[in-house]
This record gives sequence, structure tokens and C-alpha cells, in this order.
Amino acid sequence: MAAALTGVPAGTGGRYRGAVPPALRTRLPAALVAVVTVAAGLTLRAVADGWFAKYGGDALYTVLVYTLVVLVRPGVAPVRAAAGAVALSWAVELAQLTPVPAALSEASVLARLVLGSTFGAMDLVAYAAGAALAAAAHALVRREPAAPPAGGRAGAAGLPGAAQKTARAEKAG
Repeated sequence: MAAALTGVPAGTGGRYRGAVPPALRTRLPAALVAVVTVAAGLTLRAVADGWFAKYGGDALYTVLVYTLVVLVRPGVAPVRAAAGAVALSWAVELAQLTPVPAALSEASVLARLVLGSTFGAMDLVAYAAGAALAAAAHALVRREPAAPPAGGRAGAAGLPGAAQKTARAEKAG
């Protein structure tokens, strides 16, 4: 009866991965990371100055774009999400070679935060660094637990099947 109401099979203690759709398991953390990234970027802008604030902010900009890519495409591979984030970040930076972003930035604070106003070649490096860091973090958190070895399940001692047999043989011998 409980399984029919909750979608969680009886006897699993609520540890059933099918209870939450996979896209939601990815989108909720990505949304949280996006909010934290915006807060980190605004904080960095308020408390720091110099090259660290500038290029740290640029890297965080691309981390935010990365999380937005993951929100739109929850199953995307980290390398593809990084490529999309870098491509969009670089497109915005290269657009600064035209007068359009500068004009929009004068009219709106939001446009200035999103589009910037002046081109900087080093910004492209910071964007790549932000995408690489985001992809590395994403790859680490999306790893599944290691499967048991081909020789069988882990034994009572927590050792894989073959190692457990070796441990028994040494103990008996």
C-alpha cells in the first residue's frame, strides 16, 4: 500500500532512487549552485579589488552559465556543459568589441552585469578556467558509487570476494 502512495517500494527504507526523477535530482542542486554562485560573485565584487576580483568574477560568471546549461540539460556531460558555458561566455566577451554592450550597459545595471562593456583578452582565460573548475566539480559529484568487483559482492569483512577468500586462507593457514 505504501508503495502505491509514495512510489517507494516497501522494504527499501526510502532509499529508492526512482522516487525522485533524475532530472530533478540534477536541477535542484544546479539551481542551488547558481544562487550560491551569484551570491559569491556579488560578495567578491563588494569585498575584493584588483585582478582577483576581476578575474575571479569572470570565472564565477562562467560557473553561473555552466549551472544554467545543467539546469536546461540535466543529463549533459561535464565536458559538453563546459564547452557550452565557454562558448556563450566568449560570445558575450567578443560582442564587447562592438558598441552594443557598452550602450546597453549605460542604460541598465543588469545589462552591465550580464554583458559587460569593454573587451579584455584575459577575460577569455578566466572564463575557460571557470568552466574547467565547474566541469571538474560536476564530474566529481555525478560519479556513481563503484560497482562491486566481478568476482562477487563484498563479504562480511567488507572485502571483495577474492580478497575475502585470501584473508580466510591466510587465517586458516
